[in-house]
Amino acid sequence: MSSVNRPFDLVLFDLDGTLIDSASQLALAVNRTLADLGLAEADEAVVRTWVGNGADKLISRALDYRGAGEQFSQARGLFDRHYQACLLEGLAMYDGVEQSLRRLQKLGYRQAVVTNKPSHFVQPILDALGIADCFALWLGGNCVEPKKPSPTPLLHACHELGVSPARTLMVGDSENDVLAAQAASMKVVGLTYGYNYGRPIADSNPDWVCEHFSELDALLVE
Repeated sequence: MSSVNRPFDLVLFDLDGTLIDSASQLALAVNRTLADLGLAEADEAVVRTWVGNGADKLISRALDYRGAGEQFSQARGLFDRHYQACLLEGLAMYDGVEQSLRRLQKLGYRQAVVTNKPSHFVQPILDALGIADCFALWLGGNCVEPKKPSPTPLLHACHELGVSPARTLMVGDSENDVLAAQAASMKVVGLTYGYNYGRPIADSNPDWVCEHFSELDALLVE
């Protein structure tokens, strides 16, 4: 552990749109689901605007887009099957993510993932990308209810790791991440490159706005 003066002890990260760009896989699974239901597909650019509130909201938005909200129950099961099949196809981290995670780990930061993604998808992704060992804990969307934007998952992570919210930083790309952190009395970084329903993350008033993941290095080293 480094003797560097750390402004925080724990850093919580969202997953989709923060650590990984999963829009292509999500769009593929959504469109396969729509096709199974006899509905027209959606452009990936449109699907990107639906990501960020968990799979239930993603499917609801896709069905509403095609005027087929009544088919949610069937679509939800189809989506999980299709997403599992394409989960790791072309999966990639954003530039600088692994390098920064490793650096923060060496500096003594504890790190955790808090995502609305269903938990059975999270571990395979972290393992496939070779970064699972960077995290002391990960929480999927079905691990703790209610999900973000509730502060509950963030506070649960703090409790599990024995770190106070005042010594914890949340890093995410969506309004849900910012609202959850603010409700938990945590500082929060908003990333501009992720999925925020087509709205600037700065509009949610995070404590800091970063355009690149590596900007966290300067923020977290005093």
